[in-house]
Amino acid sequence: MDPRPDTLLQHLGEEERILGAVVPPIFQTSLFVFDDPHSMWDTMQHHPGGPPFHYSRLGNPTNHIAEQKIASLEKAGACKLFASGMAAISAAIVSVCRAGSHVVMVDTAYGPSRQVMQNLLARFGVTHTLVDGRTVESVVDAIRPETSLIYLESPSSLIFRLQDLAAIAGAAKERGIATACDNTYCGALLQNPCELGVDMVVHSGTKYLNGHSDVVAGVLCTSAERMDAIVRNELALLGGALPPFPAWLLMRGLRTLRLRLAQHAGTADTLAAWLSSHPKVRQVHHVSLPDYPQRDLYLRQMRGSGGLFSFEPTFATRDEVYRFCASLKWFRIGVSWGGHESLAVPIEVHPLDWEAPRWMIRLYCGLEDPQDLIEDLERAMAQV
Repeated sequence: MDPRPDTLLQHLGEEERILGAVVPPIFQTSLFVFDDPHSMWDTMQHHPGGPPFHYSRLGNPTNHIAEQKIASLEKAGACKLFASGMAAISAAIVSVCRAGSHVVMVDTAYGPSRQVMQNLLARFGVTHTLVDGRTVESVVDAIRPETSLIYLESPSSLIFRLQDLAAIAGAAKERGIATACDNTYCGALLQNPCELGVDMVVHSGTKYLNGHSDVVAGVLCTSAERMDAIVRNELALLGGALPPFPAWLLMRGLRTLRLRLAQHAGTADTLAAWLSSHPKVRQVHHVSLPDYPQRDLYLRQMRGSGGLFSFEPTFATRDEVYRFCASLKWFRIGVSWGGHESLAVPIEVHPLDWEAPRWMIRLYCGLEDPQDLIEDLERAMAQV
């Protein structure tokens, strides 16, 4: 019987106890030397990402341990760590694009992911179409003969909309189109896009996978064959590898991933339910609520919710939303999430199907006591 995910997080990749150390040491080295030239060139040609290893820009034993754990969680053939989530996202997109390519992307994907298309690849003749993504038809209808990638993010940023990953991946495969999905919200435990047919999965490892707000990292998971090409090209030539020390910190975070994610999710569920009945709240966007619009897909595709959600207040001006956030004590104002601290972000959102932009507040629930966070929100509500 194969070990379950929580057991693999503690043991996979650590079968060799170096000098009996229960925590693997950090291989803080830039290169690895060989006894003879033949061994060196054979490794460089046939094992660009290791093992065996030859240069830490492509692979390092410390990184490799964390990569094995994440690949097993994502049910993927291979994993590589990058210097940031955007480095991993960019590598995934670039790996299947060339001049004249077209990309279909969900309109509520992470803002910088959209900017890769709008601000960077557009300069090289790559076009894109933003789609709603909540129906398979909205994605398929945007496909062109030159489409090379469908980029998904489920749940998506800010208003947490889902896409039917299996159906979209199946439609893409029929047409020879690659698919990628940002799975950061799910922390690899709540959803596995590769298992649903998606070709590439990316994460901001800065978030749940690390969990301590002290590392910036990215993750890319895919098949071993596709990864070999990415290592030889996008990783090797763009140089976005994660150094070994933050990889070691990321491995530390993985050990408590299940425990932390359960705490974050439980707190978020409590706060989302409380806000749903508050007179100053117009709507709460949280996938686990009973009245979540895509509840059937959520129950079919995911194994639970996370600590991130948003709400639309009845006070609708920027000044009021800013005043609310400035009045919070335990929720700090910051753009990231996934660590121990609760965070609030005021932001104006305008997806394709809304006639006008709306101000909303994204909340991330850290490891504080839920009742203290509710009282914090109540105090801030009284200021607007």
